[in-house]
Amino acid sequence: MIAALLTGIAASPWVRTVLRYGSIAVAVLMFLLALRRSGERAGRLAERLETTEKSNDVQRRMLDAAARRPRDRDDLADRLRDGQF
Repeated sequence: MIAALLTGIAASPWVRTVLRYGSIAVAVLMFLLALRRSGERAGRLAERLETTEKSNDVQRRMLDAAARRPRDRDDLADRLRDGQF
């Protein structure tokens, strides 16, 4: 019964036109929303990558500084005397 009613309504040319343009508008809207969401996701991933790179740079500088540190008090005194600090 409902199918027959919908078939009768959709038989009208102006209703078919409205349904056609309405479905196109819904499809375009869904595409734009998906595009926006993927853009937000890409932005978050880029921000996470930048944060990771900064963190890795800080850790690398800390490791470099630790590799150059004096081994004992005598080495520290020698460096202070030579003016290397």
